[in-house]
Parts: sequence; C-alpha cells; structure tokens
Amino acid sequence: MLRSMKQKFGSKTTKGNSVSRDEPAPQQNSRQTTASSSGLSGRAGSISRNNSLPVREKIPQPSLDPASAQQYYADTLPSFRDVPNSEKQALFIKKLHLCAFTFDFTDQSKNVREKEVKRQTLLELADYINQKDGAKFTDSVAEDVIFMLNNNLFRALPATKSHDQDNTDPDEEEPTLEPAWPHLQIVYEFLLRYVCANDTDAKIAKKYVDQSFVVRLLELFDSEDPRERDYLKTILHRIYGKFMVHRPFVRKAINNVFYRFVFETEHHNGIAELLEILGSIINGFALPLKDEHKSFLHKALMPLHKPKCVGLYHQQLAYCVTQFVDKEPSLAEPVLGQLLKFWPLTNSQKEVLFLGELEEILEMTQATEFAKIMVPLFKQVAKCLNSSHFQVAERSLFLWNNEYIVSLVAQHRQVILPVVFNALESNARSHWNPAVHGLTSNVKKVFQDMDMNLWRECEAHYQQEEAKQRSLREQRQKQWQQIERKAAQRSAAMQR
Repeated sequence: MLRSMKQKFGSKTTKGNSVSRDEPAPQQNSRQTTASSSGLSGRAGSISRNNSLPVREKIPQPSLDPASAQQYYADTLPSFRDVPNSEKQALFIKKLHLCAFTFDFTDQSKNVREKEVKRQTLLELADYINQKDGAKFTDSVAEDVIFMLNNNLFRALPATKSHDQDNTDPDEEEPTLEPAWPHLQIVYEFLLRYVCANDTDAKIAKKYVDQSFVVRLLELFDSEDPRERDYLKTILHRIYGKFMVHRPFVRKAINNVFYRFVFETEHHNGIAELLEILGSIINGFALPLKDEHKSFLHKALMPLHKPKCVGLYHQQLAYCVTQFVDKEPSLAEPVLGQLLKFWPLTNSQKEVLFLGELEEILEMTQATEFAKIMVPLFKQVAKCLNSSHFQVAERSLFLWNNEYIVSLVAQHRQVILPVVFNALESNARSHWNPAVHGLTSNVKKVFQDMDMNLWRECEAHYQQEEAKQRSLREQRQKQWQQIERKAAQRSAAMQR
C-alpha cells in the first residue's frame, strides 16, 4: 500500500536532518567507522555530498478532473494511527487533496464508493485536527487547507423562489435542502475548527482567508438550507473576531448585501443570519459611535423595513436598531422618523410588527427626543387605533400598558391627547371588535386620571366638531336633493 502511495505522490522525506522512513539509511564503510571514532570533525568529513539527506518537497495540488479523481481514489490512504508522527503532516496534506474532489449528489447511484471514502476521510481529518499532540494548521499546510475548502464550499447555488408574499407564504414553504450536506457539514465543521484553532495564526492565515474568501462566504448566505446558513453565521462571526484586519471590510460587504436586497432583488435567504451577526457586532461598538456606524444605521439597517418579507427577519432587525438607540439615545428621533417613513399602508401584519418595534424604541427614548417626534408619531398611532384590523388596533392600544410610555405621554398630554382623542371616541362608539372596545375604555380612563379638565376640553371640542360635521352633512344632503329635484323636473319637461 505504501509502495503505491510512493508511485502516486512521490517518495516521502522528512524535514531537517532525519532520514526518510521509506529510504534505507546510508551505509557506513570501514573508513567512515574509523573516522567516527577519531572525532566529530572526522565524521563530518567522511560523509560525501551525494549522501546528504534529502529535503521534503511540497506535494503538488491535484487537477480536479475525473481522470485525477479516479487516480486519487484508486488506492486507500493509510490512517493517521498507522504512520509515525514525522509522516502525519504529509499524510494530512494528501488527505486534504483527496477531499478537494467533489461529486454529484443529485444522482445517488454515481460514485457511491468515492463519496463514502471522502466522507470517512473528512471525518478522519476532523478527528485529527481535534487531537492536541502538536500544531496542525501550520503555514506549510494553510494553502492546502484553503484549496480543499474552496473547492467544496464555493459553488453556484440553485435558483430559489421569490419571497413575494402576494404569491406565496415563505413560512409555509419547505426549504430546499443541500443534497451534498453529508460532505458539506463536515467541511463546515473543519473550517470552523480551522478559524478557531489556537495554532491558526491570523497574521499568516489572512493571506488565505482574504477579502475574496469573505465575499464568497457571504454569497453562500443565500442558500435555502437553514443548516448551512447556521454554520455560515457562526464561522463569519468567528472570522470577524479573529481577523481584526478584515472587520471594516466585513461590515462593508454586509452593507452591500443589504443594499442589493432592498433596492434590487428583495430576495435573500440569509438576511436574518446576517442581522444576528451584526447584533453582536453592534453590541461591541465603542462610544461615542463613529459616523460610519451611524451611516450604517440610517442607510443600510432602516431601509430593511421596506421589503414585503420583513417578517422573516424583523426580530433580528429590531434588536439591531434598539442596540443603536440604547447606546446613543439621541438617535431615537431620526430612527423613529425613518420608521414612520417606511410605515406600511395596506399590510396589517407589518403594522403589528412596526408597533412592537415602536414600543421597544420608545422605552429607550429620552423626554427631549420624544418631544421632537411626538406629533407625527401619535398621528400615526391614531390611524392605527382606528384600523378595522383588530390586531392593529389592539396592538396600538397596548402602548398604554407600558408605564414609561405613559409617563412620557403624561408630560406632553396637552399635545398628545388632542391628537388621539377623536380616534379613541370613534373606537368607543363604532369599532366592531369587543376587545378593542374594552382596551379603548381603559386608555380613556388613563387620560381622564391624568387630567380630567383637559379631557373635558377635548370632549367639548370633539362635540363641536361633530356638530359642524353633522351640519355640513345635512347641508350637503339638501344640495343633492335640490339637484335631484331639478333633474327630475327637467326630465319631465323633456318627455312632454
């Protein structure tokens, strides 16, 4: 078996001054034996130049064609347990080369033996790098590691269905699972351990885990397989933590994914996972926030409220936004302004999500920032109070269950109550849902307890407006009646 390996890969030699396991040691003649007994200088002089020890040559990477695959998989490589420590690194490289070949998993009947051999070899590689008997990811193997990873991971993803909610419901669709996952899972585990390993020197590895590698990794986030996206999320987060030189580029590359999603395609499977990574990154931002980070909030994060499929990632998006407001409360006013800008007009489910996010942001908003945005904000809340969709009306009324929001409203009740009074009265009189009726009564009582005199003023003003509107309706009805009478008279005259 070892002879066949030599024929395929070339003879093995070890580094330094040790003799290769596969080659016999040079024979000493009688003169060399005599010289060795006479001193170190005699021993050095007795070794000829032709007998100098060989230096290990780098094993060439294979060409990934069917003929090479057939040649590489013709013989079985030995296990790491069957070779001495001096040969394990060379065997490690050969196994990496063997696993660089990929196979078609759409046809389960093709390359059955090779697929199983590769799977077992990947498992052996994963077990080998877990052993704590010396550095595994040295500079000499980094290129071969990336060669294997590149050829397994970076591939064209299959076309996916649109997330247009007018046509399909993404929550009810079954995701398309990756057929090659039996191999890919182990490769992702290998990559994760490579990035996290203590013997992976970031200063050396950055030559291979470069910007191009990061971009191609980000492209894989559009995979429909949630198992793959989960691994990618963990790995990209680890790369961001270990390779500090790549941090600005990673943030910029994620920005570009968001821009393309919002302004071009409105389709991407991995937005939620990318936002989870960003949530952790934002949490580590130092204060005061840089202009770059504020620009990211306004230009990349807030526009993510626009797509129809925002429900797929809204929880992660709201967490990122509230992290910014928590770190710098002065951002509350522009953030709330942008939230109102993207407020849905006809999508009730999005309105419910927006109201939930609105409450989270208001909990972190200071009174000075609240005063700047309260009028347009509660005009929108008043519209939600009057929504015929009971969940929207109910969720907007729940805002008054929050003690901090009630305290902000109490400070500015002279402005806010006149804005929402008509909506509350309209709900109390004519809303079809009993639960909304009950909640409206509770909110009215909250305002009455705050300032009964103000409530009576608003009530009197509302009654005056109602009287005016009733008078206008009556006048309009009389005008229409006059028009109808004249039209009937003219029609009768023409018939004569």
